[in-house]
Amino acid sequence: MPSTARIALNRPLRRLFDYRVPEGIPLQPGQRVKIPFGRQQAIGLVVETDIEPPEGLTLKPVHSTLENWPALPTETFQLLSWASDYYQHPLGECLFTALPPALRRGRPALEKSDDWWQACGSSAALPANAHKQKNLLDWIAQHEQGVKSSDVTRAGFTRPQLKALLDKELIRAAEPGSARIDGTEHYASVPAPVLSSAQLEAASQIPATEDGFSASLLYGITGSGKTEIYLHYLKEHLSSSEQALVLVPEINLTPQTVARFKRYFGERILAWHSALNDSERLNAWLRIRNGDPVILIGTRSAVLLPFTALKVLIVDEEHDSSYKQGEGFRYSGRDVAVYRAHLNNCPVILGSATPSLESYHNALAGKYRLIKLEERAGEALPPSISLLDIRSRPLEGGLSRPALQALRQTLDSGNQALVFVNRRGFAPVMMCFDCGHMVECPRCDTRLTYHRRDRAMRCHHCDFQRAATDTCPKCKSDAFKPVGQGTEQTEDILASNFPDTPIVRVDRDSTQRKGSIQTILEQVNTGKPCILVGTQMLAKGHDFPNVTLVIVINADGGLFSVDFRAPEQLIQTLLQVSGRAGRGSKAGKVVVQTCHSDHPLLKTLCNGRYLDMADQLLEEREAGKFPPFRAMAIFRAEADTMKQSLQILDSIKPLATAPGIEVWGPLPALIARRADRHRAQLVLNTDNRRRLNKLLTGICQMLEQKRFSKGAKWMIDVDPQETG
Repeated sequence: MPSTARIALNRPLRRLFDYRVPEGIPLQPGQRVKIPFGRQQAIGLVVETDIEPPEGLTLKPVHSTLENWPALPTETFQLLSWASDYYQHPLGECLFTALPPALRRGRPALEKSDDWWQACGSSAALPANAHKQKNLLDWIAQHEQGVKSSDVTRAGFTRPQLKALLDKELIRAAEPGSARIDGTEHYASVPAPVLSSAQLEAASQIPATEDGFSASLLYGITGSGKTEIYLHYLKEHLSSSEQALVLVPEINLTPQTVARFKRYFGERILAWHSALNDSERLNAWLRIRNGDPVILIGTRSAVLLPFTALKVLIVDEEHDSSYKQGEGFRYSGRDVAVYRAHLNNCPVILGSATPSLESYHNALAGKYRLIKLEERAGEALPPSISLLDIRSRPLEGGLSRPALQALRQTLDSGNQALVFVNRRGFAPVMMCFDCGHMVECPRCDTRLTYHRRDRAMRCHHCDFQRAATDTCPKCKSDAFKPVGQGTEQTEDILASNFPDTPIVRVDRDSTQRKGSIQTILEQVNTGKPCILVGTQMLAKGHDFPNVTLVIVINADGGLFSVDFRAPEQLIQTLLQVSGRAGRGSKAGKVVVQTCHSDHPLLKTLCNGRYLDMADQLLEEREAGKFPPFRAMAIFRAEADTMKQSLQILDSIKPLATAPGIEVWGPLPALIARRADRHRAQLVLNTDNRRRLNKLLTGICQMLEQKRFSKGAKWMIDVDPQETG
């Protein structure tokens, strides 16, 4: 009887496809194959082999294999199969997430060849103003065996500069050598960082890799030196033949973290993030799959890669919401990392100064080991936090006079300051003070943000934009003014108040160009007086030793949100941004402007003890029957009309009604119309996760068979981070 294989495709389909396996083509789960699919050829991944073929059907044959080994080894395959079941996402799309784009398209799993170059001319032949080409030529000349193209870019030069030297016949192609130049090879022998007594105590509580699976929650206040503990642990416990994974939440943190780790581990350090091109992703993927003893530093998707010798996982800033994928395969990188450590029988370390309530609850329940690090590294002390009530106070660009005075004193002392504004642009609203008109997005239920630098009105939800005007579009009045504060407006106000001080704005608009965040950080790290103005990008992991003052423009945004997670996220953000102050030898001060200085959560914030606030929030969550005390999933629907979206959810509601399952809705989403799509949601809440998972599986299978109106679609979000 001919052999049959069950194969997954990179399609949003909750089904697999059976194919006949021709003789002489051995297959195993996780292997890439080329198969006929309709009138096309497709790339598939083998899920099962030697299955019972369906009766009465003539199966198409597998065309060929792309490798004679599985692209996804057993443990990675098990991980993605579990994730597919848990997050209720089609298995094929989950499996293909672990492949780089080149392999998804069918490219051979081979590293792209790298050209070698040698110097054959003098830099005297270059024009006087060709400084970068001269530096590159001199650098190549220092390496007699030649250098690779990848070494050139790794050293900070560019391929156009290389081509310019080749066109001028100042370099020539060379025979491949054996040296690898990246400026870090000599760092591999650097000993582990010296830890303080408090850090040593915390490090000693983390189980060794040989002890098998363990989950440790490292609660370390901002500036306590959690990264030094990670480095020390890897130096102590990771052998020269083993792999490690360090997850970071944001791409903007990756270059800083990579440089820090390279100092101690040299060429073992490998980066994985969305800014890599296809070839870089493929080469990194191959090193991981081939078992090279790398220490991978990456963002969320790195947890899905096919490690074969993984011995420890570290999730830095584990509370960060960017670990949760917001569309498509909606997995949590943090939670998948914990399950991966379980499959690999190795430790996972979750680190944060403001742990998520889920992780903290698991620690209190004994599932995770809670390790506390409540002293700042070196001589630094935690900053003092005070509330500044701004009711009835005149504001200038959102800043009160006491805040401006504090900035003046800080700069006069030769120090740096940080002003936190959680809105980019100049102002969130443009309003006519004669007729009351506010400019709204024509595609979303939200208002356009005014960006004065570009003279544009932009929607931050769908990217719609139009030119800004000086008069009201409705009544043509000149009383058309910005309302509220954004980073641009605060930057302008600070520039007018402190004309001799550099104002450094850090938000998504100012860091769009590649390398811009590094340039900004280099300017700040000179230590010269300046004022940083920025959004949450400034709150995450940055170390500014000379920042002694942090001012939060408005802390009230999350106090009265409909999202039950908003208070937790507000406190995490405030403490994270507060932690940028006083990280060096100078004392730090934090001023939080608010209209609700009597709010109990903000009053507790002044104590600076996050766990006290976490205990308070957990009590509220338990009373309200919210996660982490209950399991939650949300069905979301979107269509051309709200009626169509609600009809989809109305058809789901009877299927979701079951003993022990609370069903809320369906209701329109907080932003009900986004990019001309009308959105609604249905919330399922229960204290029985297993029952919920089983119910969701049945509902999703039934929905797969249903036909809805054209353009209408539904999706499922398990353990949602956003409930509005």
